[in-house]
Amino acid sequence: MLSDFFALALNSFKRRKLRSWLTILGIFIGIASVVALITLSSGLKTAIEGQFESLSTDKLTIQNAGTGFGPPGSTAVRKLTQYDIDLIKKVNGVDMVVSRLIRIVKVEYNKAVSFSYIGSMPNNQKEVDLIYSSFNAKTADGRLLKADDRKKIVLGSDFAGENNDFGKQIRIGTNLKIQEQNFEVIGILEKSSSFQLNFVILMNEDDLKRILNIGDETDLIVAQVKDINKIEQVAEDIKEKLRKDRKEKIGEEDFSVQTPIQAIESVNTILNIINVVVVGIAAISLFVGGIGIANTMYTSVLERTREIGTMKAVGARNSDILLIFIIESGFLGLAGGIIGAGIGLGLAYLVSSVSTSFFGSEIIKFQISWLLLIGAISFSFFVGIFSGIFPAIQASKLKPVDALRS
Repeated sequence: MLSDFFALALNSFKRRKLRSWLTILGIFIGIASVVALITLSSGLKTAIEGQFESLSTDKLTIQNAGTGFGPPGSTAVRKLTQYDIDLIKKVNGVDMVVSRLIRIVKVEYNKAVSFSYIGSMPNNQKEVDLIYSSFNAKTADGRLLKADDRKKIVLGSDFAGENNDFGKQIRIGTNLKIQEQNFEVIGILEKSSSFQLNFVILMNEDDLKRILNIGDETDLIVAQVKDINKIEQVAEDIKEKLRKDRKEKIGEEDFSVQTPIQAIESVNTILNIINVVVVGIAAISLFVGGIGIANTMYTSVLERTREIGTMKAVGARNSDILLIFIIESGFLGLAGGIIGAGIGLGLAYLVSSVSTSFFGSEIIKFQISWLLLIGAISFSFFVGIFSGIFPAIQASKLKPVDALRS
């Protein structure tokens, strides 16, 4: 009996193809937007969390507030200096302090010019080892920089490919011209989950200061704490020390002290807000789609009044008629959900592929969430059922004689 009801619903769908497609349009637009955007958001969250894998949980990052876009510290009104480094070293709980410069430089090779992100390496080997351990640096070819290396550089993995900005593969021993001065490539890093590391150039701090004519300033200070359980307290102590030295009030600091946990929480908060907005927009679409299903089902009841009367005349009960129309409306919602989920996944995969091709790194990871798919399709199915309840009740209450006369 139940299989007959499903057959009737499918036949109704086939007889009214155009109307059925227009009805489920609102459903699958909503489901497609939910699946696509939440899948992309999840992929972006995974990729961003990969960026924070390079930050050890026992390290604090101190930098000045910037005035615009640019590498850390490069747009700051007041620069961090050796004086600030010495202050931080005196804070209880701080084990080691390392300063870094993060800049953009002009790079020339194979008669092509590009502007690349460059990071300095300290002049102390112990500090160099700390930086390498913080992002688990390993070379795919060559070796890492040492504290006493001069006129040598290590490149991120994306420089080694043939599709780099220079149109020619870069190998160990290649000389690149950076800010009009030659530097020898001695190492190429393994591909990392952090796209920043894949694009980076590592250079000794003295060399970087010399080619950019940098004086007593630094862009980033990394402080390693002695006890990871006291990292929040150490962060507050550093803030207080710098605030007191700069004579600044709480909330008016021109610097920031951030823990890796705070950084991850900030990103997750932003992505969760985006997901809420996406779901809200999709809910409006699903509401409109539900109204469309209800309208279609009311129209179907009017068109099939004689059919309903005939079914009741040959013994169909009110519950049978009710079930037939609920199955039909649920089928419309289910079809919209399945089509929408497929389109959503396709759009997410397309955006992920385009971003990967454009940036040369998997900045948005495409990953299928079966829980999301099942939830989205189930939700659209229940939207269809709910939208068809009142038209189904109206159909089940029709009297056989009145239905056959109409």
